Amino acid sequence: MTTTDRPVVLRADRLVKRFPGVVALQNVSFDLRPGEVHAICGGNGAGKSTLIKVLSGLHPAGSYEGRILLDEKPVAFHSIADAERAGIAVIYQELALVEAMTVAENIFLGDEPRRGVFVDWDKVCREARAALSCCSTIPIDPAQPVSTLGVGQKQLVEIAKALRRQSRILILDEPTAALSANEVTVLLGILGDLRQRGIACIYISHKLAEVFAIADRITVLRDGESLGTWAVGEIDRGEVIRQMVGREINDFFPRRHVSRGACRLSVRGLDVAPTAGANAWLRDVSFDVHAGEVLGIGGLLGAGRTELLMHLNGAWGHRCGGVVNLDGQPLTARSPSDAIHHGLVLVSEDRKRYGLVLEQSVEFNLSLASLPALTVGGFIDHRRQFQQSKHYVEDLRVKTPTLETIVSQLSGGNQQKVVLGKALMTKPQVVLLDEPTRGIDVGAKVEVYELINRLTAAGLAVVLASSELPELLGMCDRILMLSAGHVGGEFTREQATPEKLMAAAMGLGREKTSE
Repeated sequence: MTTTDRPVVLRADRLVKRFPGVVALQNVSFDLRPGEVHAICGGNGAGKSTLIKVLSGLHPAGSYEGRILLDEKPVAFHSIADAERAGIAVIYQELALVEAMTVAENIFLGDEPRRGVFVDWDKVCREARAALSCCSTIPIDPAQPVSTLGVGQKQLVEIAKALRRQSRILILDEPTAALSANEVTVLLGILGDLRQRGIACIYISHKLAEVFAIADRITVLRDGESLGTWAVGEIDRGEVIRQMVGREINDFFPRRHVSRGACRLSVRGLDVAPTAGANAWLRDVSFDVHAGEVLGIGGLLGAGRTELLMHLNGAWGHRCGGVVNLDGQPLTARSPSDAIHHGLVLVSEDRKRYGLVLEQSVEFNLSLASLPALTVGGFIDHRRQFQQSKHYVEDLRVKTPTLETIVSQLSGGNQQKVVLGKALMTKPQVVLLDEPTRGIDVGAKVEVYELINRLTAAGLAVVLASSELPELLGMCDRILMLSAGHVGGEFTREQATPEKLMAAAMGLGREKTSE
């Protein structure tokens, strides 16, 4: 029996969800069958995250129009707990872990096994370790605090948490956004196993290669509406993209060459430890970045990409040795504000943790890092603040009803544009981008790439850290691959190939560019 012959387990019937000034969902309909992986594709702001929140009970019954049916019977979820009891588990794009708790405590949160009146902690740790081993080849200690994990490791904890529940419907929102290629392969294998066991999965991803590798059917959303559902064999990637963005995209990596100017950022022999007195994690890292140039920073999960950028930004680590110069002058940034003052800014990979104040407005967030330049006589020049914020909203095409809209109400892609705008308002000379296209759709990615072109054309230097090899190969003039905290290889655009980059990331020999 094929999945299309099986009875429907979940049906969304003409769902409508409104927010002040915005219709997030408009007559969205689709169905899901046992043993099926059903992909939901759409651009940022298409309504994917809102749909998940309706299906999972986060937006309770009564706050939306239309119906949700389980086994063709109408249901009304008034909370996330209602949906979980009905067998629906969700892994959200923006992680929902309790930072102060351990990995094991998060995996069992609200469902702790008991021995009498006490929590059976031995069982918690044992089963948490088993759940983690099913979805990760990277060791994660169940007793480790979640606050000490990177974004990719946190995503794996979320996946383990959902798989442990053995729910019959699993909703995954961009589950591989922060994972390495090996971890993606593991996850897709897990989903294949779940499909064989009859578990139904809703898979939301901007990565169409993954969608076509794992999905049975695809539903496309655009501007809050469901445009249609197709079996994977009935539609190709180009048509999915055209349906998502409403236009053809012919050049996914529109890098335009700019003549290289003077050296903006120079790093020599950099050694950095997590804390004073600890062993160095980053070791003997050296590179230059010139005006008009994009330097890519690659490597496997845990290679040190984020740590390197955060250290240069003054946000991580104790420098044990080495020299960093910005425009020929020594740079020892002791804080992000210090780095900004000297002309260097970081767009972090975790926008909710480091990039945004979620319960403040778009205008507040855009101008937050630029307040010293917007202040006259100790008071904020609100007219100038509004004008500059409006400029960046229009320039970056941020979809927001007004500048006063709370930033948490925006889609993930538009939140990312606000983070980019905040960085650019500081008027930097060097821009550090850590996974700037993580979790955004193909149309928004091209907009980010075009922004990078504009920055380099204006004489800025850009450092682009990414886990996606096609992005590094398509947008970078040179690529530095990190391997366990040191430089595994450096390549010009002409020298770089996927095979060479992966070998360098795995520490299989070192190659240096010729200047």
